[in-house]
Formats: sequence, C-alpha cells, structure tokens
Amino acid sequence: MNLLDVYPLYDITPTHAEGHWVYGADGTRYLDLYGGHAVISIGHSHPHYVEQLTAQLQRIGFYSNSVHIPLQQELARQLGEQCGYPDYALFLCNSGAEANENALKLASFHTGKPHIIAFSGSFHGRTSLAVEATDHPQMVAPANHSGHVSFLPFNDIEALNNLEGRTDIAAFIVEGIQGVAGVRVPTPAFLQALRQWCDKLGALLVLDEVQSGFGRSGHFFAHQIAGVQADIISVAKGMGNGFPIGAVLSSPAIIPRHGMLGTTFGGNYLACAASLSVLNILNKENLLSHARLSGEYWMDALRKVPGVAEVRGHGLMIGLQLNQPCAPVRKRLLMEHHIFTGTSMEPHTLRLLPALNLPAAQMEVFTQALTQVLATS
Repeated sequence: MNLLDVYPLYDITPTHAEGHWVYGADGTRYLDLYGGHAVISIGHSHPHYVEQLTAQLQRIGFYSNSVHIPLQQELARQLGEQCGYPDYALFLCNSGAEANENALKLASFHTGKPHIIAFSGSFHGRTSLAVEATDHPQMVAPANHSGHVSFLPFNDIEALNNLEGRTDIAAFIVEGIQGVAGVRVPTPAFLQALRQWCDKLGALLVLDEVQSGFGRSGHFFAHQIAGVQADIISVAKGMGNGFPIGAVLSSPAIIPRHGMLGTTFGGNYLACAASLSVLNILNKENLLSHARLSGEYWMDALRKVPGVAEVRGHGLMIGLQLNQPCAPVRKRLLMEHHIFTGTSMEPHTLRLLPALNLPAAQMEVFTQALTQVLATS
C-alpha cells in the first residue's frame, strides 16, 4: 500500500530537531522559519516540554472523557488567565478544523439560526462546515455546498451594510490574521464593525485563532490588537508545539447541552501536558513580548530588502510580498541556504512562522539569504 499523493514533497527526510534547527538524514542542518505550518511555538524538543510529556506518559497517557481528568481543568484555568478570557469555557479537541467545526456548530445551536458569514481569502479547515466556510474552491467538494455559508469581501466595512435586516445569521467567522491567504491582517476598524454587526443581528463573533493565536502575533490572540471581544475562539497549532490539540473557547452566555459536542481523543493527558508546558514556557520566557518586539525589528529590516514589495503581519507571523513568484525563491532558500519557509495561496507571498523564541542572529541569517536570492533571481 502507498500513501495517497496529496502533498508535493521535497527530497528531505528529517531525523531529529532541536531549537530552531531540523536535521536531515544526510546530516544537513536546516533553519526552521516555518515551524511546520506555525505549529512549533516554543522550539523543537524544548527540554521542559520533553520532560513534561515523558513524565506524563510514564503515569497515564489516555483514558476517555467519561472520567475526571484534572489536567483538563488545570489547562482551562491557566489558559483563561493567560489569554484574558478567564470566565470562558473550554472544549478540547484535536485540530484546528475540529475546533472551527465545533465553534460553528455551537454558534448555530446557541442562536437557533442556520447561516454563517465568512470572508474572501478565508481558510478554516478541511472538514465539512469548516471547509464550506473556506474561500478556496479547490478544497471544497460538491458535497460541502449546503448553502448555509455566504462570503463577503475581507476588510470591507461597507459590504456589511448588505446584511441589514437579516434574521438568519448564526455567526460571523474571521481569522485573527489570514494565514493561507498570504498573511492578510484585518484592520481594527473592520473587526470592531463585525462586533457591532453581531450585536445588531443577534449573531456570534467567532475568531479563528488557529494559526494566529497562542502568542504568534505578539499578543495572545491577534484580535486583541483591535480591542474586540469574541464570543467564540478557536485555537490549535502552536497550542501543542507539535502534539495534536485544538480547542474552542466559548462565552459564559453559551451553555451547551450534553450530547451537543463530543470527542474521543480530545483533551487526553498527553495533549493537556503538552499545552500546559507551552503555556509555562510562553510565560516564563516572556515569548509574547519577544515575538512582538523582535517581529517589529525583523519586519523593518525585511522592508529594506530589494525585491520585497510589502511586509505584512504582526509578531512572528510575517508575509513577504515579493516582486516575483515566491515558489522558486522558497526552493532556493531551502536547497541553497538550508532554510525552511512557507508559501501561500497568494503566489507572490512568502510566509515566515518561526518559533516565538527565534534569536535575532537567525533573523539576520534569513535576511541576508533572501537578499542574495532575490538579487540573483
């Protein structure tokens, strides 16, 4: 049996990783500035992370959600304190797609309404309702078209006026920063307008912080830059630093019934231990502040690189709009300079999503490599 061919692969086989470095089977060392799609938030094989997961596995790795799992309560407590939503409730699952699927389901249950508003360029996952709210036609199968999702232009406040009088909208879903679309940042005014329209129409504001959350923007959640309050927040990726975990944070006003939501593996002992370790390191090493300040410094430096048309993002979620297609640039950075970066659905945008403790020296390594590649492309 062969693996289903769904990803184009580079001829690289990682064998181990440490900090910001990934090592191939041939001994080549690669600088990881992509973090496996923004997943590696505290660096590869962080000693505290490895220690906590190992110790937990030696005690108990799994039992079902039919029993009390104190680690879940501890994760809810610490996450609430650090993220600024201490009175919200936590539902644990396994991925970002699951988080968004359950967030939208919860919104529809709570409001009793069937319709979702999403935005151009959105990416919310590959499961049924999450992918229907995703604005990339090649990812949406015919079976995913239920007619319960409509799209509006991203960052267009005037387009929201077309919703006047609607009574069927359960939720608006928007990313804290659009990642797959090319690191497109919602303006504070746009997010504030969404909050106002939700209140006006009796809908819920769902913030997808799967990629932009857990400190990546330099704030715990990217939407906090705009000073808005979400009704529901979805998280994953950097939450577990590579261990699969996702979550939904919901307002105290939303009270689910038993049977509405459920999961077999969500919130298992190892996933909770992984996420608690991430929270501990984010706090102990001041990584939100580091991401915010170092991101500002790095983006200023990248704006001076010839061939870079625009730099977008917050913290260490950075999109570089190039004056040429970025796929060949990404390949040269990897094969000639041994640096992992990412692309996006926008063909000229290179994405940088490194661990939040990335040192300035490694930022400079990339800036010089990019300057050289663009000068000879």
